Amino acid sequence: MYIDSHCHLNHPMNGEDVSPDQLITQAKEAGTVGLQTICCRMHQEYELLTGIAEAHDNVWCSVGTHPHDASVEAEKAYSVDDIVKLSQHPKVIGIGESGLDYYYDYADPQDQKKSFRKHIQACQETGLPLIVHARDADRDCMDIIHDEIKNSDKPLYGVLHCFSSGEAMAREALEIGFYISFSGMVTFKKMDWLRDIALQVPGDRVLIETDAPFLAPHPYRGKTNQPAYVEFVALELAKLHNLTREEMGHKTADNFFRLFLKAKDTWVQQK
Repeated sequence: MYIDSHCHLNHPMNGEDVSPDQLITQAKEAGTVGLQTICCRMHQEYELLTGIAEAHDNVWCSVGTHPHDASVEAEKAYSVDDIVKLSQHPKVIGIGESGLDYYYDYADPQDQKKSFRKHIQACQETGLPLIVHARDADRDCMDIIHDEIKNSDKPLYGVLHCFSSGEAMAREALEIGFYISFSGMVTFKKMDWLRDIALQVPGDRVLIETDAPFLAPHPYRGKTNQPAYVEFVALELAKLHNLTREEMGHKTADNFFRLFLKAKDTWVQQK
């Protein structure tokens, strides 16, 4: 069985004729027995995503502001307390995705940093995992995480999603207890360096995801991604670790439920 730990069921790139229900059905047919659909704009997506999750036993969602949207006034208006309140929904199992993205100039870096700290503090208040987006901002991301850990007596759990950063960030994140999630990028021909990092991640700290509709894995690269394709990420990691794809699927599913503890409350075992 596979758990897609990170996808976007409501994204326009899925196609006007493709509904979240269709994507979920196709995923189940391919052995993806659970998935988490990720929030990027709370003011626009929270009701939609919680509604999707409520309608499906093994679909969960997050709450948060993507770094690209950190300068949107409606998102800046949310306080830590607001995020904590929204996270009380039974199908909200994580906070994010949040972080820093300096590759694109979609949001002011200072707004991104403020938003990131707000999300970390909400995680510390709730005990829910932080879902981290980092692109061309490894050092600043880790500095903020370390700073917030130092300034609180409450633990912080989390995952670096769609990992494409350097070995140093992976090592540092693992040292503080974070998980690392790999997407279809790990299947790309010229990503030997990423596979080298994946090989170094302990088996009990690795997750798989699609980040659908983005980054479709080989053999679907260049097409619209979907949660059904997460098995190809599992297969690539299984090759690296000398496991079957089924073994890797079960291992990463166990890891998912260990990190996203709240998902266990509504998990329905597939027959």
